Amino acid sequence: MSPKGAIFGLLGPNGAGKTTTLRLLLGLQRASAGRAEVFNKPCGVNAIGVRRMIGYLPTNPKLPGHLMPIEYLDLLGQFYGLSSQSRKPRLSSLLRAVGLLGATGQRIRTFSTGMCTRLGIAASLVGDPPLLIWDEPTAGLDPSARKYTLDLIRELGATRTIIVASHILSDIDQVCSHVGVMHEGRMIFCDSMREMKRRLRRNAFSLDLEGPGADIQQLADRVDQLEGVDARIELGETLIVQLSDGRSRAGTIIEVLQLAESAKLTLQSIHSGQNETEDVYLQLLQEDEAHGFQRFDLAAARADNAVPGDPAT
Repeated sequence: MSPKGAIFGLLGPNGAGKTTTLRLLLGLQRASAGRAEVFNKPCGVNAIGVRRMIGYLPTNPKLPGHLMPIEYLDLLGQFYGLSSQSRKPRLSSLLRAVGLLGATGQRIRTFSTGMCTRLGIAASLVGDPPLLIWDEPTAGLDPSARKYTLDLIRELGATRTIIVASHILSDIDQVCSHVGVMHEGRMIFCDSMREMKRRLRRNAFSLDLEGPGADIQQLADRVDQLEGVDARIELGETLIVQLSDGRSRAGTIIEVLQLAESAKLTLQSIHSGQNETEDVYLQLLQEDEAHGFQRFDLAAARADNAVPGDPAT
């Protein structure tokens, strides 16, 4: 599913099967069909060696509230078989890395959601695993804690393979090199982020303009007359420009900017492909739902054409 050394985003709506997939990789659940592998080694409930290669962060980790963070990490270090001489400096460096060194004297039950996530991140790194599996790592975090977590994913991705399950498209777009999209228990897309965006049929950009409304509308009318271009105004001052296949985006942007300049309109900002990840994600889900209806129709047709008493029925 994920190439070695990648930051792999696992996308899908609630109930699509993301957490179940992660549980299969962790050996916490048996597969009803097929098999899961980590670094070419089969996963399973008895695959202890595989689990040692994985650092897992569950959604909103439930941690032992009566312990202090250093006590919790020390316990995990013992489970990993780390010697007492190596545990202390390693655990201290982990707490420093996640910004919790100043909270070593607090009980975990006093931690905020963001602090618990940081401690969960440190816990997933105790055994220095080559694979990290983080399930909704930014869930419930404030903007500062969310940015910290995303920055950490980028940093760790330089030396490890990371799987991030999330329904927050912007997070996946910011940090992931590869992506898989799940829908109704099936992987409907699995490839690089670049390839995912290439699948987007829509080719458009938008300009936020400042000036008289009539002049902005007149600009939209002029742009709309360009060959292979459709233009419209949204929210009074945003010009949406849609291109046909084969129309150069860069060339069209230049033409539109020249027209805006001649109309003496002020350009506030330009957006090109800002929502590509969301658009192609929704497109993939819509295509799969359409295929689902086709599968249903095919099954119904087979049922209608079945001969009574035929063993196939």
